[in-house]
Amino acid sequence: MPTNYEVAFERRPGVYAAWQQLAGAVKANMDQRRYELATLAAAQKLKSSYCSLAHGKILQADLGEDVPAILRGETLSEVDVAVMDLAAQVAEDATVTDAARERLRGLGLSDEEIMDVVLTAAIRCFFSKTLDGLGVLPDAVYGELAPELRAVLVVGRPIAGA
Repeated sequence: MPTNYEVAFERRPGVYAAWQQLAGAVKANMDQRRYELATLAAAQKLKSSYCSLAHGKILQADLGEDVPAILRGETLSEVDVAVMDLAAQVAEDATVTDAARERLRGLGLSDEEIMDVVLTAAIRCFFSKTLDGLGVLPDAVYGELAPELRAVLVVGRPIAGA
């Protein structure tokens, strides 16, 4: 059964295919955990329930992270916090200062790694805004997540059928 976002993109399959290729190219250069943290931070800033639920679920179920603790600012290293801050900043207002990038350099990230975080947030903006602009609701299956997890991940549109 296709997801709600797959159904939404049926009208423009070439765009969806291009999105998958671009997202794959961005992910190929990153550690999965960092990609998911940056994606979650951008999705939260964009108030995208669908993307917050999808990537929060990956962090919790696949990578063993405590997502509510992450979103409370707990359990993260200084590098993780800086990565999430940059991703959120790009999602909110991409006029990122040199100081923000220097913060990450000071924590050991290369310019390529910083670019990967920026790219992750930028592609999340496209996808999240497309789904929300089309009124796409997160799939009903997300209603099966633990209530504490749902509470921190539903930041915009409600879960379908909720």
